[in-house]
Amino acid sequence: MRHLSSRTIRRRVVGSLAAALLCAAGLAAPAVARDSRGTDTARSPGADGAPARGGEDPRLPGGLALTPPMGFNNWNATHCRADFDESMVKGIADIFVAKGLKDAGYEYVNLDDCWALPQRDADGKLVPDPKRFPGGIKAVADYVHSKGLKLGIYTSAGTKTCNSAGFPGALGHERSDAQQFADWGVDYLKYDNCNNQGVDAKQRYIAMRDALTAASETTGRPIVYSICEWGENKPWEWAADVGHLWRTTGDISDNWGSMLSIMKQNLPLAQHAGPGRWNDPDMLEVGNGGMTATEYRSHFSMWSIMAAPLLIGSDLRKVSPETFEILGNKEVIAVDQDPLGKQGKVISTEGGRWVVAKEMKDGSRAIALFNETGSMKTISTTAKAVGLPAADGYSLRDLWKHESYNVAGTISATVPAHGTVLVRVAADGQWQHKPPVVDVGSAADPLVEAGQAEKLVTKVTNRGSTDARDARVSLTGPSGWRVKATSPTRASTLRTGEILGTSWQVTAPRDAEPGAYTLDLKASHRAPGGGRVQLELPLTARVVVPPPAGDSALSGLPRLSATNGWGPVEKDTSNGESAAGDGKPLTIGGKVYAKGLGVHAESGVEYYAGGACEKLTAHVGVDDEKPDKGTVAFQVWADGRLAASTGVLTTADPAQPISADVRGAEVIRLVVTDGGDGIDSDHADWAEPVLGC
Repeated sequence: MRHLSSRTIRRRVVGSLAAALLCAAGLAAPAVARDSRGTDTARSPGADGAPARGGEDPRLPGGLALTPPMGFNNWNATHCRADFDESMVKGIADIFVAKGLKDAGYEYVNLDDCWALPQRDADGKLVPDPKRFPGGIKAVADYVHSKGLKLGIYTSAGTKTCNSAGFPGALGHERSDAQQFADWGVDYLKYDNCNNQGVDAKQRYIAMRDALTAASETTGRPIVYSICEWGENKPWEWAADVGHLWRTTGDISDNWGSMLSIMKQNLPLAQHAGPGRWNDPDMLEVGNGGMTATEYRSHFSMWSIMAAPLLIGSDLRKVSPETFEILGNKEVIAVDQDPLGKQGKVISTEGGRWVVAKEMKDGSRAIALFNETGSMKTISTTAKAVGLPAADGYSLRDLWKHESYNVAGTISATVPAHGTVLVRVAADGQWQHKPPVVDVGSAADPLVEAGQAEKLVTKVTNRGSTDARDARVSLTGPSGWRVKATSPTRASTLRTGEILGTSWQVTAPRDAEPGAYTLDLKASHRAPGGGRVQLELPLTARVVVPPPAGDSALSGLPRLSATNGWGPVEKDTSNGESAAGDGKPLTIGGKVYAKGLGVHAESGVEYYAGGACEKLTAHVGVDDEKPDKGTVAFQVWADGRLAASTGVLTTADPAQPISADVRGAEVIRLVVTDGGDGIDSDHADWAEPVLGC
């Protein structure tokens, strides 16, 4: 549930020390049972050992979460703010109904931490905060149920929850708490991992499973069980007989780097997912403001193709209509909710061009063409590669455009930076009645120096099984820009695989300020019925300034783009994870550096070199402010070529020199990856980076 701050790490250390003291005294860490008075007490481990895998455990409520749970959780939007209260929860339920989210499949309205008072009552019962929930949890549950929805609640498999205020956790109180939840009408439990006192994870989570099952038997209310132990003990290997879903990663943050890192950790676990047992890469950030609309569509697309739980994490009382459009896309939701229950599998990843395919119950394939990189890319696969049978043609449905086409054996699209094209392809014999797929795009978004003509080539490609007739293309720029075609812009016929390639001369005004500008690329062709199929793809043209001759401190040069796992990329300080300027002096191995970049994996920072630079040097490592954790790897890319890399570095490593040959490169990209174990505490420093031009 929580990103691991120093507070959380300290609690883990305390838990580990407690477990160590128990072991030193010759005692096993206790599991829990219940005495005759209803009080949970310690018992010997082993009585609830994990059952054999391969069949349904009779202690799990049957028939729950046969598709990934969909709903809302307040944490990402509100944390423990005062506006997390009964009014908000009821308001979210109202919005689910009014905005069509209930009809789209969302059903759980879930409370996260801070709903309870810090102390239990005299009988050891949990007490809802009377200021936040004056009517109590049952009243809220009754209201949510009256809307045809379900209520979820939160606690931790420890002595306290994860919030710094330390609300009561359920360790030692599993039976009592589970019974309270069922009596209140709770339908979903998120069970976190803080202050666990070193008790074995399986024992802790099995104890609550059995408590929920017992409560279900007495009340008739089954509860979906969400295991939130952050993937620390590989729950995908043992939790299918314990819970209905399990977190596979640390907490998500509302930025591209965090979303990307979590996606990469969750994708390889496809074999463990299925009806009633789901990999959970954490909640949705869509609408919270830290990513672009393109990035949020990618976030939603990739969570859906991974058959992930779809729990809205934004305050729906405040979000834009565009957020509702993304969250309410029923065609994308249908990919997530497909009853076959398959998680999408990675087909290819070359150069940050991802192809992920998901087998659907009707025999079709959902296919995500996902562009990890910061520039436009053409991403392709084949019907054979994604598991479709051989056919003369296929029906293709674009799930964001809501349009249908025919396609030959190659499935391809030009995908904008950080974008995703999500399609559904079927060998259904109906393709002849649809227009051909025609892809329009460019090899790359143009980089333009003010007043200088830049060549740009666009392509209109027929990927369909039928001809595209009377194909046309146009390109226009902002006011004051000159855009001139220098080759044909029309083709009478494009057969399967044929391309209308057009060269353009693009010139920005001499007084154009550095930054991003939109060029409108449009194409069309004649539909079988006589009308025209219209296509468009905005291109991002960047007005750039070449670096000066000689050696320059990279931190003083303008960036083309920057993405970061937590907080912004910092100039000449370390990464502070939150607001700009909250970092500390760059320090690696006890040495302080005056110049550089403070980043947090996953991170990528791009600079324009204009083909005029020769060498980039720096000293790199994990910042000393994270002495206990942090594994990262540094890379320098020159256009699409890996020019230098370090391998994985840890907090134990001193600063490492890195030197990259960047001769001839238009764009230099500095990348920090997470070392393969997630992005927690991955504070990385590019110390004294110098670009020689």
